[in-house]
Amino acid sequence: MSTLFDLTGRTAVIIGAGSTLGSVMAEALIGHGAHAALVVRDPEKSAPKLEPLLASGRAAVFRADAVSKADLQRAAGEINAWSPNGRSDIMLHAAGTNSATPFFDITEEEWDRIMDVNAKSVMLACQVFGQSMIDAGHGGSIITISSVSAGPPLSRVFTYSASKHAVNSMTQFLAREFAPHGIRVNAIIPGFFPAEQNRAILSPERVESIMGHTPMKRFGDAKELQGAAVWLASEAASGYVTGSLVRVDGGFGAMTI
Repeated sequence: MSTLFDLTGRTAVIIGAGSTLGSVMAEALIGHGAHAALVVRDPEKSAPKLEPLLASGRAAVFRADAVSKADLQRAAGEINAWSPNGRSDIMLHAAGTNSATPFFDITEEEWDRIMDVNAKSVMLACQVFGQSMIDAGHGGSIITISSVSAGPPLSRVFTYSASKHAVNSMTQFLAREFAPHGIRVNAIIPGFFPAEQNRAILSPERVESIMGHTPMKRFGDAKELQGAAVWLASEAASGYVTGSLVRVDGGFGAMTI
């Protein structure tokens, strides 16, 4: 039983490791023995969140724009060269962005930006690191980050909701596509975890509405996502868990009236 959650000897790639949720989940993977490749677009901006992870001695920073396949391919090669086992065993995609622009005011540029970061980058990362895992022939675990806004969609975040619905679809499609190669693909559906990308839309009225729809009557703490991330990455889930959308939402998804 003690080895179920042991990630020793595995290399985890965290896309968007400089984000609030990404850095905390990376911390958990490192804490359970994994080496962590911290992929960020701007290492200097992400430094405050990355420094504690680098202090573990089992992490390194790799620069890449998550919406550039060429960047991700270059990073994948650098990561395999750095990795103690020469491959990527886990890929956790935590890059994301949001906006509360009213529907009729959404520009094509904003739509494209949010869709690129939240959906296109998931597709590209799964192409690059999924192929890398297939080529290595040792299976693997891919973890995407969805949202309670994926369905039914939340008000005021039209493009974000649409992008996260796409993440759910890609997760389940790729679980089927990659299963013959021993690669599991699952999503975590966080509830409301205040982070840089959503603080701007958390007005007092919005907070009251969220609390009224959350049985646990509070926001989540980012560390409460760590258990789900470690479980999905580990041997504890390796036997039969794929295509799952795992809710960590304080009961938000179970609430009706």
